[in-house]
Amino acid sequence: MKLNYYKKTLNFKKSAGTSRGILEEKPSWILFFDEAPLLRGECSIIPGLSPDYIDDEQYENKVKWVCEIYNELERHDSITLLSFFSTELQAYPSILFGIETLIYNLNLSAGIDSFESSFSKGHGGIPINGLIWMGSSDQMMTQIENKIREGYEIVKLKIGAIEFKKELNILKFIRDKYAQDIEVRVDANGAYDDPEVRDVLNHLQGLGVHSIEQPIAKGNWKLMNALCQEQIIPIALDEELIGVSNTQDKRELLKLIDPQFIILKPSLHGGVKGCSEWIQLAESMGIGWWLTSALESNIGLEMIARFAAYLKPDIAQGLGTGGLFLNNFSSRLFIDKGHLFLGDEEK
Repeated sequence: MKLNYYKKTLNFKKSAGTSRGILEEKPSWILFFDEAPLLRGECSIIPGLSPDYIDDEQYENKVKWVCEIYNELERHDSITLLSFFSTELQAYPSILFGIETLIYNLNLSAGIDSFESSFSKGHGGIPINGLIWMGSSDQMMTQIENKIREGYEIVKLKIGAIEFKKELNILKFIRDKYAQDIEVRVDANGAYDDPEVRDVLNHLQGLGVHSIEQPIAKGNWKLMNALCQEQIIPIALDEELIGVSNTQDKRELLKLIDPQFIILKPSLHGGVKGCSEWIQLAESMGIGWWLTSALESNIGLEMIARFAAYLKPDIAQGLGTGGLFLNNFSSRLFIDKGHLFLGDEEK
């Protein structure tokens, strides 16, 4: 079958406040077979964050190259194809994840499920956190109450965008109203500097926060290691892992920083292959992990969910159903009481 692609611009239902500013839309490039257009993979990027994206022209040229090479090599089996692209696309994690998803879905259509689990069979759910987007204090508290009303027991707040006192008030609101019944994670996206970061961590410790993602900007391994060793609250690495693709470099980073957790996004951290390697290294060092999405459409989200469920995680994952977008693809994913499920029918 001939592989082809097209660009899909996903439009947010509401402006999305992120560490990269306010997003109204985001692009993805969809891989598909001309003879079977519903067998798809997604190459999803976040401008300003994705290490393999400079501009549309540069990125699309690489996607086009992948299609051309795949069409030349399609007679080979999926293992050979994945091995080839895993090497050739090491510097293009989002495109690698797209081709991994495409080949997985092709195999799935033939009855071969390499990530078979109770989730993939529709029998079990994956515990997930409810993501609270950056916004005003009132907007964030409204989001929190809505998530808890929907049955979430874990919420994750983006912090570092508004005055820290206001963010502390939001966290105090959660503790005052829900005590310790709700687990709270926070993601700082590298917002804090050396003089202030310990004060931030101490305040978060006092409010029983589960963990903080990337409290300082990536690249300062000495300070990050010191913060991890002080164990004021558990620290999770996210942006720190972007662009690190060599096995030895991964091992060195984890050994030198020694975090409590790592957060993995296949579109940013080496596709399924790269994330699998990160997980194996982390587990060998006693470091926890969870998977999360990077604003993929439902095509990428379902792949991440299947991958996560196959690994049988014992901690809530950062997944969802792509409900942020007005023009998403139909999906079998649905959420019930803070758990992600794969249903029988697409919606």
